[in-house]
Amino acid sequence: QVQLVESGGGLVQAGGSLRLSCAASGSIFSINHMGWYRQAPGKQRELVARITSSGGTNYVDSVKGRFTISRDTAKNTVYLQMNSLKFEDTAVYYCYCNAVQHPTAWGQGTQVTVSS
Repeated sequence: QVQLVESGGGLVQAGGSLRLSCAASGSIFSINHMGWYRQAPGKQRELVARITSSGGTNYVDSVKGRFTISRDTAKNTVYLQMNSLKFEDTAVYYCYCNAVQHPTAWGQGTQVTVSS
């Protein structure tokens, strides 16, 4: 079983920055991809960014050029650097991990609030 621990959310003014971290632990042989979803009140959960085992990255259009996902493979940890934050980035951010021979694991969620 894979466990995820997130950190780094909080309150920030528009234009500011935050960095989210997500550490995976457990009997992990290999990770296919990890990333972040977010869900704002009254909206569906959406994929924000993900990084694959080969280091490839994908972003939702609304965050391209502002957010950067990275990883520390040795620590099974991914990071989401969020710059130039906007009010509409306010949401609960959920880390996920898709590891070989494991169901997708989810973090507990971390609140990001951007004040306008």
